[in-house]
Amino acid sequence: MFVAIVVLFIVTGPYGTGQKMTFWPRAAYWTLLLGTGWIITTSFSAFANAALTRTFSSSLARAMVGAIVAALPIGAMITLANHLFLGQSVDIASVGEDAQAALPLCLIFCFLSCLTAGAANTAGATREVEAETAPPPSEKERPAILDRLGPERRGTLLRLSVQDHYTEVVTTRGRQLVLLRFADAMNEIGQTQGLQVHRSHWIADADVVSLRKQAGRLHVMTQDGTEIPVSRSHNAAVQARFAAYAPAG
Repeated sequence: MFVAIVVLFIVTGPYGTGQKMTFWPRAAYWTLLLGTGWIITTSFSAFANAALTRTFSSSLARAMVGAIVAALPIGAMITLANHLFLGQSVDIASVGEDAQAALPLCLIFCFLSCLTAGAANTAGATREVEAETAPPPSEKERPAILDRLGPERRGTLLRLSVQDHYTEVVTTRGRQLVLLRFADAMNEIGQTQGLQVHRSHWIADADVVSLRKQAGRLHVMTQDGTEIPVSRSHNAAVQARFAAYAPAG
């Protein structure tokens, strides 16, 4: 949407820029103004959204306050751009006029930013709901270890970890401690693709999001942000299997 606005302004040349500028200077002028204006507006809106939570209950209202305040620095930026591109004078009156002219655009940018953020949040929430409500694997396909869990936790198997005399089983529907030796639990993962990364940890391929080195030691990062340590004896196998997630250097 933002790109479409930039293209529209470049092609139509509003505020007299179509008559005063040729195409390429006009393209540079509007790309600079709209790009910088977008950054300033969204920054001010984000700050106001965080700072005014006790004043306004609506996040859109908080963001709009930030957008209104952003019109002043954007007005100064427009005045400077007009001086550089069109040779117009720089004074306080010009800044005020340009700030007034920028205000509607600031509000539009703020509204578009809120729409984009809202769509992203909705998509994230939808993915979380889908993961939580996804039907468990059929009895024929699911690993035998899942039969040891409560029905409400029988999701897709993500990882196994040793916890004292228990094995912690983590699925997309939660986690549960099972009184079972780790070696026996490993024998019940069925066809789930994964790798033992430590004497106390096994992780499914689907749960790996990245590899991280910390204090010289390799760790596997999971979907929920858990760091699983990799023992030195498993380093080579982990880096080979998850080469696409390997940390730089």
